[in-house]
Amino acid sequence: MSKKTNESLMQRRVAAVPRGVGQIHPIFADSAKNATVTDVEGREFIDFAGGIAVLNTGHLHPKVIAAVEAQLHKLTHTCFQVLAYEPYVEVCEKINARVPGDFAKKTLLVTTGSEAVENAIKIARAATGRAGVIAFTGAYHGRTMMTLGLTGKVVPYSAGMGLMPGGIFRALYPNELHGVSIDDSIASIERIFKNDAEARDIAAIILEPVQGEGGFYVAPKEFMKRLRALCDQHGILLIADEVQTGAGRTGTFFAMEQMGVAPDLTTFAKSIAGGFPLAGVCGKAEYMDAIAPGGLGGTYAGSPIACAAALAVMEVFEEEKLLERSQAVGERLVAGLKQIQAKHPIIGEVRALGSMIAIEVVEKAGSLVPNAAAVASVVAKARDKGLILLSCGTYGNVLRILVPLTSPDEQLDQGLAIIAECFDELA
Repeated sequence: MSKKTNESLMQRRVAAVPRGVGQIHPIFADSAKNATVTDVEGREFIDFAGGIAVLNTGHLHPKVIAAVEAQLHKLTHTCFQVLAYEPYVEVCEKINARVPGDFAKKTLLVTTGSEAVENAIKIARAATGRAGVIAFTGAYHGRTMMTLGLTGKVVPYSAGMGLMPGGIFRALYPNELHGVSIDDSIASIERIFKNDAEARDIAAIILEPVQGEGGFYVAPKEFMKRLRALCDQHGILLIADEVQTGAGRTGTFFAMEQMGVAPDLTTFAKSIAGGFPLAGVCGKAEYMDAIAPGGLGGTYAGSPIACAAALAVMEVFEEEKLLERSQAVGERLVAGLKQIQAKHPIIGEVRALGSMIAIEVVEKAGSLVPNAAAVASVVAKARDKGLILLSCGTYGNVLRILVPLTSPDEQLDQGLAIIAECFDELA
């Protein structure tokens, strides 16, 4: 049998998998540990992508794996709606305690981030008796039909699929760098009320406290306060999509802890279970109970395996002080990236909340013209040098870093050195 190579596996992939399933790097992973991935050819890579913010506790954290192995010998599936199991309830209890908000909470567990957002909208509609939803420019909320309507980017996510579900309205996400003030953003919501839908027809306003695919733009605290007040004024539920920001990425377990206000509903997924599929919605108990029995759930929702992993992840955060580590990782990487920025003026901005870090690349100093070509080149060059990076942003001109919080400083510095080399080679 011939030896497996990335090239041979890519040929098989092209023949067997639809082209709509993208792949950023032409690499097939064989094994991984913490922040290091080894491909099928035996080459090691430093992982600054973390499975797109899924591996805050690193690949194969020993405590997570031990919890999963123990659960494998007890129970793998019953469907929680048929026969319940304690790990599901315990995860919900712990999430209820962690999500910001001084009110009674309940949590629903599902499988994916998109599913969590879909259910949050269902809950908001049932709780308010309204149907409309306001989302924001640059938003990413998923790839299912409702979440595609909420997502603020057509290509590639909904291209060729026709119009998405109605009743969704688009407001401006505040973005000081690109000239969208807090006043502009609030005014855009008021314009929706004036031109498109009455406030009494809007069930929810949904946003990411730090935009993910949109470019890692951080919502200002003052904007969040004004948005909370506007929602309260009109009886609209505020939904925080914390799928990418959650599980400690921003230096607090949920980013909304830093925003000065609490949402009515919070969605979470990605890193909550250390690489196992788990997601959910947490919110005010009265809203979460708006749907009658049978209206929420799913066959695999809140799998016993994923729940065991999530409980271990939350223990690891406590034992290894990963919230403090998230801040330290962010500070170290931002300092290094700003040194690179000082040498390369095409880096228009380095921004971060905790260890959710982005580099915006422009055509030249003082310009806001996006430079997607330079970002694509850096991603490819970094891969050749053994570093896995991701791009994002509406125009593909933002480099994002989602390295596991458990990565040692030496590896962070190695990654920074590779990024510096890549920018040097662009000059």
